[in-house]
Amino acid sequence: MNEALKPYVTAVDHVGIAVPDLDEAIAFYRDTLGFELAHVETNERQGVREAMMRAPGDAGTGTAIQLLAPLGPDTTIGRFLDRRGPGVQQVALRVTDLVAVSDALRANQIRVLYDEPRTGTENSLTNFVHPKDTGGVLIELVEPAGTE
Repeated sequence: MNEALKPYVTAVDHVGIAVPDLDEAIAFYRDTLGFELAHVETNERQGVREAMMRAPGDAGTGTAIQLLAPLGPDTTIGRFLDRRGPGVQQVALRVTDLVAVSDALRANQIRVLYDEPRTGTENSLTNFVHPKDTGGVLIELVEPAGTE
């Protein structure tokens, strides 16, 4: 691990899965796999309706499954579904200082998508690492609300 990032990356926060129908996906993860619905919200800026699903008994600290349904065909998730169909869209890493992580990545010539953090699920701060710099994986960086 890059020593500059070591103090900041704490866990895999969630795996984002693009789905065409959020309610259907929630029912599958709940009824078939036993996950519990932790949170649902609409993020107009990112063009998604999303749900966080957690393993039974998880107090919110383990890795979650984030279901992402597009608000329209011209959104990031809408285009993803059109090109690739349903499936894993991103892997999110939990960090303690998103600005420091973004700066350290930029210093190492790794592209992050936003100049400044954006608001994500449950008022977290978020940014993304360009998949061309990560072997084809879209990595989301998440600083949970209240960790600043």
